[in-house]
Amino acid sequence: MGNWIRVCAADEIDEDDLIRFDHGSRTFCVYNTEKGFFATDGHCTHEEQHLEDGLVIGTVIECPLHQGRFDIPTGKALSAPVCVDLTTYATRIENGELYIDLG
Repeated sequence: MGNWIRVCAADEIDEDDLIRFDHGSRTFCVYNTEKGFFATDGHCTHEEQHLEDGLVIGTVIECPLHQGRFDIPTGKALSAPVCVDLTTYATRIENGELYIDLG
């Protein structure tokens, strides 16, 4: 069934951008890309830098600290120095509101 949590109104995230979303002790990034909305863990797997200030390039997020890149839809690490994938989370839009599944 999932554990769906409301993040924000879908129109609050500009296209090709992201927002930080904190829930309990966990931090996430929620993205609005050309392929839709996605969510990942909020910290880079390389040195725990928050991705909030990263650069969204199509469906790629670039870490602001060492420019490691991840594929947003899959979380796959794409370039050094990152080598561990990000965890991803399902998203859905309901009545104009964006939700992520924390499972």
